[in-house]
Amino acid sequence: MNQPMIDYEQDFYAWLMHNARLIREGQFAEVDSEHVAEELESMGRSEKRELVSRLTVLLTHLLKWCYQPDRRSRSWQYTIEEQRQKVCEVLEDSPSLRHEIDTTVSRAYDRALLRACQEPHLDKTTFPALCPYTIDQILDVLFYPEM
Repeated sequence: MNQPMIDYEQDFYAWLMHNARLIREGQFAEVDSEHVAEELESMGRSEKRELVSRLTVLLTHLLKWCYQPDRRSRSWQYTIEEQRQKVCEVLEDSPSLRHEIDTTVSRAYDRALLRACQEPHLDKTTFPALCPYTIDQILDVLFYPEM
């Protein structure tokens, strides 16, 4: 039975629900496959951005922890712990992202450098140009860097 196509541009939520129902009912010919494919790809990019974002916050705080020992706080420690958990959750939900972890850490480290440089008395020359931590160290709940 042909049902009216719901416009992707007009009502995104209704479009999602309509296409989900069509897929569940096996009405594949009626599915807006081009837009569904675009949305699936977008979801994948979103997962990757989430990982970069979490790693950026984590690496920023690891750098601050290392290079500003006199300003260490429970808040920094809790942020490090929370972001480690969040990174692990993303990697558990999307294990294939581990295949790109070196590139992801590198991108996140570049962003973390910019954030860490916003701290007083720190500039880019303070920090190593490349991430000094391995992924195992970054995710190790016992690892807190020292100078």
